[in-house]
Amino acid sequence: MKVLLLKDPKDKDSGPDPYIKELGLYGFEATLIPVLSFEFICLESLFEKLSHPECYGGLVFTSPRALEAIKICLKENNKNEAWLKSLKQRWNTKPAYVVGRATASLVEEIGLIPQGEKSGNAEKLAEYICTREKPNSSALLFPCGALKREVLPTVLREKGIPLESLTVYQTTQHTDLQESLSSYFSQQGIPASVVFFSPSGVKFCLQHVQKLSGDFINHIKFAAIGPTTAEAMEAAGIPVSCTAESPTPRDLAAGIQKALHLENC
Repeated sequence: MKVLLLKDPKDKDSGPDPYIKELGLYGFEATLIPVLSFEFICLESLFEKLSHPECYGGLVFTSPRALEAIKICLKENNKNEAWLKSLKQRWNTKPAYVVGRATASLVEEIGLIPQGEKSGNAEKLAEYICTREKPNSSALLFPCGALKREVLPTVLREKGIPLESLTVYQTTQHTDLQESLSSYFSQQGIPASVVFFSPSGVKFCLQHVQKLSGDFINHIKFAAIGPTTAEAMEAAGIPVSCTAESPTPRDLAAGIQKALHLENC
């Protein structure tokens, strides 16, 4: 059975995409279609803030893209030298809060120690942070996207925990999205399952998927990588057959297997 994954492929240098690999173990034929493009902005401001760890109580990351922004900053020799020489060590005396494993691994790549990776979503991460931070302490630095949800900032604000947000990337629709979707449906037909990985993915893809599926859309089991995406799907009128217990390839594959198996019983 075919599964369509509406997400960017993993970097080619790091081997096969883990979602395709895991779904393959269950006998599914998975295909990735990139949905989003990202434009990185305010990178000088980002590095300026990273250069002053003494001004902050720690870091908060709810997206791998925020780490990509930092990695782009550090590609400049003088900035990378400053990071390795002292900044990394100084930031490592403070917490680096992360929402999940993918973000945690990128935090580790820049030499920091992640905390809170089992949270799985922004709401649970906010609760985790609130158990560890005191009201009116130094602000946490929060590099984020222009489409960030307000859940985490709102919870921290209500608890009196200062948060300084800095928008470091903007999200747009991938230029090849419509063409890629049309090509997939014409060549491979209607997939057994379609997986959304973000509310932005729902926003940019749903209309195309509905049009290409036609009357067969009721045959598709729609899956979400997590509760935030599931909420966006439900708000758009999509029945959610499966939400991964945690945002990992293994949990997603198990959830899809269960949803499709129940249908075939």
